This record gives sequence, C-alpha cells and structure tokens, in this order.
Amino acid sequence: MNRTLDDLPRTPDAPAPVPGGRPPAARTASAVPRPAGRVLLAGAVVAGPLFLAAGVAQGVTREGFDFTRHAISQLALGDAGGLQTVNFVVAGVLLLAGAAGLRSVLRGGPGATWGPALIAVFGASFVAAAAFPADPGAGFPAGAPEAVTMSPHGTVHMAAGMVGYLALCAALAVLARPLAARGHRTWALASRLVPVAVLAGFLSSAASVPAFTAGAGLGLCWLAAVAGRLLADVRQNA
Repeated sequence: MNRTLDDLPRTPDAPAPVPGGRPPAARTASAVPRPAGRVLLAGAVVAGPLFLAAGVAQGVTREGFDFTRHAISQLALGDAGGLQTVNFVVAGVLLLAGAAGLRSVLRGGPGATWGPALIAVFGASFVAAAAFPADPGAGFPAGAPEAVTMSPHGTVHMAAGMVGYLALCAALAVLARPLAARGHRTWALASRLVPVAVLAGFLSSAASVPAFTAGAGLGLCWLAAVAGRLLADVRQNA
C-alpha cells in the first residue's frame, strides 16, 4: 500500500513535510552565510590591527612624534601626513565591509540589526576623520604651538571620533548577545566590560594621551577578536 507524506513518522522536533515544497534542508540553507559574507567579515578582523600597526610604524619614524604627548591621529599632519590619511580611509573601508559581513553572519539571529549598523557608524567615523584632520598641537608637527587651538576641521575630527567610539562601545555590548547564544559566555562578558575601559580612556584623554591611545587601541583589538571568533564559528559550521 502506498504511504503519503503525512503517514511518515516524525520526531517531535522535525518540521512537517510540505507536499510539493522544498525539503527542510533546502529551506534553511539560505540561513548559512554566503562566502562573500565571510570575506567581508574578515575586514573587521584586520582593520584594527592594521590601523594600529601602521600608526605605530609611523610614530616611531616621524621626527618629533611622541606617543606620550601626541595622538595617533596627529600623524595625518605634516609632510608625511598623507600616509596616516590613507590609513584612516583603509581602516574605515575595511570596517564598513566588516559591518556588511557581520549582517550576513548574524542574519536572523541576536544582534543582527544593531550590531552591523553600529559597526558601520564606527567605520564611517574613520572616513570622516580622514577628511577632517586633527589640529596640530603639543609641538607636533615641528613648529606647531604647544597649546591646541580648535579649528572647524579639528572639531569635526574630534566629534567623529567620539561618535565612532560610542558606536563601537554600543556595538560590542550588542555583540555580547550572539556570542552568548553561541556558548561563548566569557567572550560575551568581556564584550560588556571592554567598553567600560574604552570609555575610561576617552574620559582621561585630557590628562593622559597614553590612556586615550590605550582605550582606543583596546576597542579596535577587541572588535577584531570578536569578529574573528564569529568568523571561526561560521567556518566551523559551514
């Protein structure tokens, strides 16, 4: 006797078969991130370390630059400032690509909307920082006054950095949810604590440039680590 689809035994968790429709595996396959999404997410993995490495390399070779007195963004000033401007743009583009990849990886899950959107804001802030350089000050570049005089482009630069890093801090808190959902509870806890350290660095920037640099660098590095963790999960489950 012929048996219909409805007569077949099913486990309690198995989806009901749909006569004439696609099998369940085919319907859920679209939830798997496409290879392009994984490649784009890699942008968020390399953006921070690349930006910091390029900044440090410039800082140790630029005459008059002192990491204890000058912010990395000031490297965009002077005759060789074009290198740091390009560094800002490259980092911003990589972060924007990473935001698009993150949307693909998190699609339909926790943090899928706000996580990528906030990372995109963070990436856009780097592009804005490249277009509106910081003001000279603290004797850099050579011949600059010690006191910083805020110009319109310097004000935009500072505002872009503030908005960008606030977005990053919010994004890390949001990304704690998908990390926890994947069983990475220690990672999730760290993603809630790192923003506190980043904000502490920003709040102490007026008194300590190294604290500001450390906070900004920590945020970039932790974002790279989180993106790498999520990317590893995707590759493992592919």
